[in-house]
Amino acid sequence: MFKHILIPTDGSAMSKNAARECTAFAAKIGAKITGIHVMPEISLYAYEAEMLEDVRAKFSDECVASANLYLAEIAAVAKEAGVTCDTYYVASDYPYEAIIQAAQDKVCDLIAMASHGRRGVKGLLLGSVTQKVLTHSRIPVLVYRST
Repeated sequence: MFKHILIPTDGSAMSKNAARECTAFAAKIGAKITGIHVMPEISLYAYEAEMLEDVRAKFSDECVASANLYLAEIAAVAKEAGVTCDTYYVASDYPYEAIIQAAQDKVCDLIAMASHGRRGVKGLLLGSVTQKVLTHSRIPVLVYRST
């Protein structure tokens, strides 16, 4: 069956629940997991270059701190479940592409992620990273939706 599962996280409650349940699934089937967080890239324009460097550095530091926090949660859940776990973060303006690329790079055979369940106009306007992963990935995708 599946031997290596990629678990993306955005730090939301739904993402945390999905990580917990998907880690339990990994424990049952003897798979290892890799947790990933995709941070946004920063694009700024200003007339004073010095101002940009401070903003860029602060933004980067805050993104990395958040990523480390989210990924530490996955690592802790994996340790508790006795599942081998690797974690990392990347910066990308296209999270779905980064997730798919990570799954390929890490030789994962399943992507397991949360769905926020947006529908209708809200889903259309906001889009869905999960939906984009589902439609573009050649690797199977398990969608966890808590009730």
